[in-house]
Amino acid sequence: MGEQISDGGRKTAKAAKTAAAGGSASAKKAAPARKTPARKAPAKKATAKKATAKKPAAKKAAPARKAAPAKSSAALKKAPAPRKQVVAPKKATASVPAAPAKTVAAHPQGESRTALVRRARRINRELAEVYPYAHPELDFENPFQLVVATVLSAQTTDLRVNQTTPALFAKYPTPEDLAAADPEEVEEILRPTGFFRAKTKSVIGLSKALVEQFGGEVPARLEDLVKLPGVGRKTAFVVLGNAFGRPGITVDTHFQRLVRRWKWTDETDPDKIEAAVGALFPKSDWTDLSHHVIWHGRRICHARKPACGACPIAPLCPAYGEGETDPEKAKKLLKYEKAGQPGQRLKPPQAYLDAGGKAAPPLGAG
Repeated sequence: MGEQISDGGRKTAKAAKTAAAGGSASAKKAAPARKTPARKAPAKKATAKKATAKKPAAKKAAPARKAAPAKSSAALKKAPAPRKQVVAPKKATASVPAAPAKTVAAHPQGESRTALVRRARRINRELAEVYPYAHPELDFENPFQLVVATVLSAQTTDLRVNQTTPALFAKYPTPEDLAAADPEEVEEILRPTGFFRAKTKSVIGLSKALVEQFGGEVPARLEDLVKLPGVGRKTAFVVLGNAFGRPGITVDTHFQRLVRRWKWTDETDPDKIEAAVGALFPKSDWTDLSHHVIWHGRRICHARKPACGACPIAPLCPAYGEGETDPEKAKKLLKYEKAGQPGQRLKPPQAYLDAGGKAAPPLGAG
């Protein structure tokens, strides 16, 4: 019984060993199963690496989002630039009171046709108030004397002509007398006017034409007047407007200069200037308009030194500032009655004398 027990104990011990061995074997077999998760761990790490690799992309995207606000902030920083452009005109307008015409000078090039007409007519009205006594500044008593005096006024002053014609008309009072005159005698009389030989030829020639073609009478039609020697459109309109009361525009050097300064036209050809300016005014205004413009050119708006500071139409003039703007200095540039000096006529109209004008001295007077 004891042996069986011992055998049984041995068997039990062997069984225990076997079980232990089996357990260790199963444990050994289970070990690889534990190692498998360890091998899969790198895959998780790789996934983590991929995740981390994607994170930089997100970081790169983030700067892109930040770039947009940066641009907007940059735009906001640049926004003050237009404000500077707005400030500049304010500085320019601040200087306008010193030069009132600048308010008009800013837009003549782009002004509408209607605005141009209104400005031109307003200038004429202003000048009519300044020169209510404006008249032709050549002395004459009849159409014949006027056409001769106008021909002689080329390249000289009306004053010089007025000082010369009394002797001429005293010796040759009619077209018939002048047509038969000795050219040398006429030349001596006309010498003070300059270009006296050419002028002698013209006045004798037109006198002959008047006698031969018009019965010794000055024609009252433009197409007839321009056929006379030495008579162009300017001379013809002087005669028509002042001897016959027929409207016409006299485009002399003063008229050409002023209408371009006022931006009424950019034309330089006298005929084109006449057409352009004539279109701005009713025909009835043409003759007086010519007087107003020419008088202003001789007295205030001179060729070299305009008296801008003494100009009554400065606020309407796009050329304001080309001349002297200081009022006191500008007054010293005024001529004729505006400066308290004699005018150009020896026998001016009574209205001129009543307005304070003074007659010009005769030729040779001190």
